[in-house]
Amino acid sequence: MLLDNRVAIVTGSGRGIGREFALCLAREGAAVVVNDVGVSLDGRGTDEDPAVQVCKEIEASGGKAVPNYDSVTDFEGAARIVQTAVESFGKLDILVNNAGIVRDRTLVKMTEEDFDAVVAVHLKGTFNCARHAAPVMRDAGYGRIVNITSSAGLRGNFGQTNYGAAKAGIMGMTFIWAMELGRYGITVNAVAPAGATRMTASLFERSGTEPPPEQNPALNAPLVAYLASEQAGHVNGQILGRSDYAYTIFQTPRQIASMWRDGGWDAAGVAANFDTVLGQHLQHVGMVMPKGMEHAGGPENKS
Repeated sequence: MLLDNRVAIVTGSGRGIGREFALCLAREGAAVVVNDVGVSLDGRGTDEDPAVQVCKEIEASGGKAVPNYDSVTDFEGAARIVQTAVESFGKLDILVNNAGIVRDRTLVKMTEEDFDAVVAVHLKGTFNCARHAAPVMRDAGYGRIVNITSSAGLRGNFGQTNYGAAKAGIMGMTFIWAMELGRYGITVNAVAPAGATRMTASLFERSGTEPPPEQNPALNAPLVAYLASEQAGHVNGQILGRSDYAYTIFQTPRQIASMWRDGGWDAAGVAANFDTVLGQHLQHVGMVMPKGMEHAGGPENKS
Protein backbone atom coordinates (compact mmCIF):
# COMPACT_ATOMS: atom_id res chain seq x y z
CA MET A 1 0.00 0.00 0.00
CA LEU A 2 1.25 3.47 -0.90
CA LEU A 3 0.60 4.98 2.53
CA ASP A 4 1.27 2.16 4.95
CA ASN A 5 1.91 3.51 8.47
CA ARG A 6 1.27 7.11 7.42
CA VAL A 7 -1.03 9.53 9.25
CA ALA A 8 -3.26 11.90 7.32
CA ILE A 9 -5.64 14.78 7.94
CA VAL A 10 -8.34 15.45 5.37
CA THR A 11 -10.35 18.58 6.08
CA GLY A 12 -13.96 18.72 5.01
CA SER A 13 -13.99 14.97 4.51
CA GLY A 14 -17.45 14.09 5.79
CA ARG A 15 -19.01 14.25 2.35
CA GLY A 16 -18.32 14.53 -1.36
CA ILE A 17 -14.82 14.65 -2.77
CA GLY A 18 -13.24 14.97 0.68
CA ARG A 19 -14.93 11.77 1.81
CA GLU A 20 -13.45 9.98 -1.19
CA PHE A 21 -10.01 11.30 -0.32
CA ALA A 22 -10.30 10.00 3.24
CA LEU A 23 -11.54 6.57 2.15
CA CYS A 24 -8.82 6.20 -0.48
CA LEU A 25 -6.01 7.25 1.85
CA ALA A 26 -7.27 4.75 4.39
CA ARG A 27 -7.39 1.97 1.77
CA GLU A 28 -3.77 2.77 1.01
CA GLY A 29 -2.84 2.25 4.66
CA ALA A 30 -3.03 5.68 6.25
CA ALA A 31 -4.67 6.41 9.58
CA VAL A 32 -6.99 9.35 8.94
CA VAL A 33 -8.31 12.30 10.89
CA VAL A 34 -11.69 12.95 9.32
CA ASN A 35 -12.31 16.65 9.88
CA ASP A 36 -15.79 17.97 9.18
CA VAL A 37 -17.88 20.53 11.04
CA GLY A 38 -21.07 19.05 9.59
CA VAL A 39 -22.36 22.21 7.94
CA SER A 40 -24.59 22.76 4.96
CA LEU A 41 -23.25 23.74 1.56
CA ASP A 42 -23.27 27.44 2.39
CA GLY A 43 -21.45 26.94 5.69
CA ARG A 44 -24.38 27.02 8.06
CA GLY A 45 -24.78 24.43 10.80
CA THR A 46 -26.73 21.17 10.65
CA ASP A 47 -27.44 18.35 13.09
CA GLU A 48 -25.70 15.70 10.99
CA ASP A 49 -22.40 14.06 11.91
CA PRO A 50 -20.84 12.98 8.62
CA ALA A 51 -17.35 12.71 10.12
CA VAL A 52 -18.39 9.78 12.32
CA GLN A 53 -20.03 8.03 9.39
CA VAL A 54 -16.83 8.18 7.34
CA CYS A 55 -14.80 6.93 10.31
CA LYS A 56 -17.16 3.98 10.64
CA GLU A 57 -16.71 3.16 6.95
CA ILE A 58 -12.95 3.23 7.32
CA GLU A 59 -12.98 1.11 10.47
CA ALA A 60 -15.37 -1.41 8.88
CA SER A 61 -12.73 -1.98 6.20
CA GLY A 62 -10.01 -2.55 8.78
CA GLY A 63 -8.58 0.98 8.79
CA LYS A 64 -8.02 3.56 11.49
CA ALA A 65 -9.79 6.90 11.71
CA VAL A 66 -10.90 9.48 14.23
CA PRO A 67 -13.31 12.39 13.76
CA ASN A 68 -12.54 16.05 14.36
CA TYR A 69 -15.09 18.88 14.37
CA ASP A 70 -12.96 22.03 14.53
CA SER A 71 -13.45 24.73 11.93
CA VAL A 72 -10.52 25.41 9.64
CA THR A 73 -11.48 29.10 9.74
CA ASP A 74 -10.36 29.30 13.38
CA PHE A 75 -6.58 29.53 13.76
CA GLU A 76 -6.60 27.75 17.11
CA GLY A 77 -9.16 25.27 15.80
CA ALA A 78 -6.73 24.35 13.03
CA ALA A 79 -4.09 23.74 15.68
CA ARG A 80 -6.49 21.33 17.37
CA ILE A 81 -7.01 19.47 14.09
CA VAL A 82 -3.26 18.87 13.86
CA GLN A 83 -3.15 18.01 17.56
CA THR A 84 -5.84 15.38 17.01
CA ALA A 85 -3.57 13.57 14.56
CA VAL A 86 -0.52 13.71 16.82
CA GLU A 87 -2.39 12.67 19.94
CA SER A 88 -4.36 9.89 18.23
CA PHE A 89 -1.67 8.40 15.99
CA GLY A 90 1.64 9.84 17.20
CA LYS A 91 2.57 11.92 14.15
CA LEU A 92 1.35 13.71 11.04
CA ASP A 93 2.61 12.90 7.54
CA ILE A 94 -0.13 14.13 5.20
CA LEU A 95 -2.44 17.13 5.10
CA VAL A 96 -5.16 17.43 2.47
CA ASN A 97 -6.70 20.90 2.59
CA ASN A 98 -10.13 20.18 1.15
CA ALA A 99 -12.70 21.99 3.33
CA GLY A 100 -14.89 24.40 1.43
CA ILE A 101 -18.26 26.07 1.00
CA VAL A 102 -19.88 27.98 -1.84
CA ARG A 103 -22.13 31.03 -1.98
CA ASP A 104 -22.46 31.73 -5.68
CA ARG A 105 -23.63 35.15 -6.78
CA THR A 106 -22.64 37.65 -9.41
CA LEU A 107 -20.47 40.54 -8.31
CA VAL A 108 -23.33 43.02 -8.10
CA LYS A 109 -25.38 40.66 -5.93
CA MET A 110 -22.60 39.33 -3.70
CA THR A 111 -22.58 40.59 -0.12
CA GLU A 112 -19.51 41.24 1.97
CA GLU A 113 -20.52 38.34 4.20
CA ASP A 114 -20.78 36.03 1.17
CA PHE A 115 -17.26 36.96 0.16
CA ASP A 116 -15.73 36.76 3.61
CA ALA A 117 -17.34 33.42 4.50
CA VAL A 118 -16.08 31.60 1.40
CA VAL A 119 -12.59 33.09 1.54
CA ALA A 120 -12.37 32.26 5.25
CA VAL A 121 -12.97 28.55 4.67
CA HIS A 122 -11.00 28.01 1.48
CA LEU A 123 -8.10 30.44 1.65
CA LYS A 124 -7.62 31.21 5.32
CA GLY A 125 -8.56 27.64 6.27
CA THR A 126 -5.86 26.27 4.00
CA PHE A 127 -3.34 28.66 5.53
CA ASN A 128 -4.42 27.88 9.10
CA CYS A 129 -4.05 24.13 8.74
CA ALA A 130 -0.78 24.28 6.83
CA ARG A 131 0.65 26.76 9.30
CA HIS A 132 0.15 24.31 12.16
CA ALA A 133 1.02 21.16 10.21
CA ALA A 134 4.26 22.41 8.68
CA PRO A 135 6.30 22.63 11.94
CA VAL A 136 5.30 19.06 12.85
CA MET A 137 6.33 17.82 9.42
CA ARG A 138 9.53 19.89 9.46
CA ASP A 139 10.62 18.40 12.77
CA ALA A 140 10.00 14.92 11.35
CA GLY A 141 11.86 15.69 8.12
CA TYR A 142 8.93 14.51 6.01
CA GLY A 143 5.54 15.71 4.89
CA ARG A 144 3.01 15.88 2.11
CA ILE A 145 0.59 18.79 1.74
CA VAL A 146 -2.07 18.59 -0.96
CA ASN A 147 -4.15 21.74 -1.43
CA ILE A 148 -7.45 21.55 -3.27
CA THR A 149 -7.85 24.30 -5.83
CA SER A 150 -10.35 24.62 -8.68
CA SER A 151 -10.60 25.57 -12.33
CA ALA A 152 -12.82 28.38 -11.09
CA GLY A 153 -9.66 29.97 -9.73
CA LEU A 154 -7.33 28.84 -12.50
CA ARG A 155 -9.61 29.80 -15.41
CA GLY A 156 -12.57 31.66 -13.92
CA ASN A 157 -16.23 30.75 -13.49
CA PHE A 158 -19.35 32.92 -13.71
CA GLY A 159 -20.79 33.96 -10.36
CA GLN A 160 -17.87 32.77 -8.23
CA THR A 161 -15.87 35.87 -7.31
CA ASN A 162 -15.38 34.63 -3.74
CA TYR A 163 -14.68 30.98 -4.58
CA GLY A 164 -12.48 31.72 -7.58
CA ALA A 165 -10.42 34.29 -5.69
CA ALA A 166 -9.84 31.85 -2.85
CA LYS A 167 -8.89 29.01 -5.17
CA ALA A 168 -6.48 31.22 -7.13
CA GLY A 169 -4.95 32.29 -3.83
CA ILE A 170 -4.48 28.64 -2.88
CA MET A 171 -2.51 28.17 -6.10
CA GLY A 172 -0.23 31.03 -5.10
CA MET A 173 0.31 29.66 -1.60
CA THR A 174 1.13 26.25 -3.08
CA PHE A 175 4.02 27.69 -5.08
CA ILE A 176 5.40 29.60 -2.13
CA TRP A 177 5.14 26.74 0.35
CA ALA A 178 6.78 24.36 -2.10
CA MET A 179 9.77 26.71 -2.19
CA GLU A 180 9.87 27.24 1.56
CA LEU A 181 9.26 23.69 2.78
CA GLY A 182 11.01 21.58 0.17
CA ARG A 183 14.29 21.76 2.05
CA TYR A 184 12.65 19.91 4.96
CA GLY A 185 11.41 16.97 2.92
CA ILE A 186 7.91 18.42 2.60
CA THR A 187 6.21 18.61 -0.78
CA VAL A 188 3.29 20.92 -1.49
CA ASN A 189 1.07 20.41 -4.51
CA ALA A 190 -2.45 21.37 -5.52
CA VAL A 191 -5.21 19.44 -7.26
CA ALA A 192 -8.23 20.82 -9.10
CA PRO A 193 -10.71 17.94 -8.84
CA ALA A 194 -13.90 17.32 -10.77
CA GLY A 195 -17.04 15.46 -9.83
CA ALA A 196 -20.71 15.59 -9.04
CA THR A 197 -21.12 16.65 -5.40
CA ARG A 198 -23.37 18.94 -3.36
CA MET A 199 -21.53 21.87 -4.97
CA THR A 200 -22.59 20.85 -8.49
CA ALA A 201 -25.96 19.25 -7.75
CA SER A 202 -27.93 22.36 -8.68
CA LEU A 203 -26.31 22.45 -12.11
CA PHE A 204 -27.47 18.96 -12.94
CA GLU A 205 -30.90 19.70 -11.51
CA ARG A 206 -31.31 22.69 -13.82
CA SER A 207 -30.21 20.71 -16.85
CA GLY A 208 -32.49 17.77 -16.04
CA THR A 209 -29.61 15.31 -16.49
CA GLU A 210 -27.95 12.70 -14.33
CA PRO A 211 -24.22 12.99 -13.62
CA PRO A 212 -22.29 10.84 -16.12
CA PRO A 213 -19.90 8.16 -14.82
CA GLU A 214 -16.86 10.34 -15.34
CA GLN A 215 -18.31 12.78 -12.78
CA ASN A 216 -17.83 10.24 -9.98
CA PRO A 217 -15.90 12.15 -7.29
CA ALA A 218 -14.00 8.98 -6.32
CA LEU A 219 -11.99 9.30 -9.54
CA ASN A 220 -10.00 12.18 -8.01
CA ALA A 221 -8.75 10.27 -4.99
CA PRO A 222 -6.00 8.05 -6.49
CA LEU A 223 -4.10 11.13 -7.69
CA VAL A 224 -4.22 12.65 -4.21
CA ALA A 225 -3.11 9.34 -2.68
CA TYR A 226 -0.12 9.29 -5.01
CA LEU A 227 0.85 12.89 -4.22
CA ALA A 228 0.57 12.01 -0.52
CA SER A 229 3.00 9.11 -0.90
CA GLU A 230 6.74 8.79 -0.55
CA GLN A 231 6.94 7.88 -4.24
CA ALA A 232 5.90 11.43 -5.19
CA GLY A 233 8.85 13.08 -3.47
CA HIS A 234 10.03 14.58 -6.77
CA VAL A 235 6.67 16.26 -7.43
CA ASN A 236 6.62 19.65 -5.73
CA GLY A 237 4.88 22.95 -6.45
CA GLN A 238 2.67 21.49 -9.16
CA ILE A 239 -0.96 22.15 -10.06
CA LEU A 240 -2.73 19.02 -11.23
CA GLY A 241 -6.32 18.24 -12.05
CA ARG A 242 -8.81 15.82 -13.53
CA SER A 243 -10.91 15.93 -16.66
CA ASP A 244 -13.20 12.97 -17.36
CA TYR A 245 -10.97 9.90 -16.97
CA ALA A 246 -7.71 11.81 -17.38
CA TYR A 247 -5.39 13.38 -14.87
CA THR A 248 -4.02 16.70 -16.09
CA ILE A 249 -1.31 19.19 -15.22
CA PHE A 250 -1.64 22.96 -15.38
CA GLN A 251 1.08 25.43 -16.18
CA THR A 252 0.88 28.70 -14.34
CA PRO A 253 0.26 32.04 -16.06
CA ARG A 254 3.53 32.78 -17.75
CA GLN A 255 4.87 35.17 -20.35
CA ILE A 256 4.33 33.74 -23.83
CA ALA A 257 4.93 36.84 -25.98
CA SER A 258 6.42 40.30 -25.64
CA MET A 259 6.06 43.64 -27.38
CA TRP A 260 9.30 45.68 -27.27
CA ARG A 261 10.30 49.12 -28.44
CA ASP A 262 13.55 50.88 -27.72
CA GLY A 263 12.95 53.51 -25.07
CA GLY A 264 9.49 52.21 -24.13
CA TRP A 265 5.98 52.89 -25.34
CA ASP A 266 3.44 55.67 -25.39
CA ALA A 267 -0.30 54.92 -25.34
CA ALA A 268 -0.75 55.54 -29.07
CA GLY A 269 2.04 53.15 -29.88
CA VAL A 270 0.51 50.46 -27.68
CA ALA A 271 -2.86 50.94 -29.39
CA ALA A 272 -1.30 50.68 -32.85
CA ASN A 273 0.68 47.51 -32.17
CA PHE A 274 -1.18 45.57 -29.46
CA ASP A 275 -3.46 43.49 -31.69
CA THR A 276 -0.76 42.34 -34.09
CA VAL A 277 1.79 41.46 -31.40
CA LEU A 278 -0.01 40.51 -28.17
CA GLY A 279 -3.65 40.37 -29.24
CA GLN A 280 -3.18 37.12 -31.15
CA HIS A 281 -2.36 35.38 -27.86
CA LEU A 282 -5.46 36.36 -25.87
CA GLN A 283 -6.68 33.39 -23.82
CA HIS A 284 -10.16 32.00 -23.36
CA VAL A 285 -11.67 32.83 -19.98
CA GLY A 286 -13.86 30.36 -18.12
CA MET A 287 -13.73 26.75 -17.01
CA VAL A 288 -14.97 23.85 -19.10
CA MET A 289 -18.34 22.62 -17.88
CA PRO A 290 -19.07 18.89 -17.38
CA LYS A 291 -20.71 17.02 -20.24
CA GLY A 292 -24.41 17.78 -20.45
CA MET A 293 -24.00 21.00 -18.48
CA GLU A 294 -22.98 23.39 -21.26
CA HIS A 295 -26.46 24.95 -21.47
CA ALA A 296 -27.61 24.43 -17.88
CA GLY A 297 -27.12 28.05 -16.93
CA GLY A 298 -24.89 29.46 -14.23
CA PRO A 299 -25.52 30.97 -10.81
CA GLU A 300 -26.58 34.33 -12.19
CA ASN A 301 -30.19 33.70 -11.17
CA LYS A 302 -29.35 33.10 -7.55
CA SER A 303 -30.40 35.86 -5.21
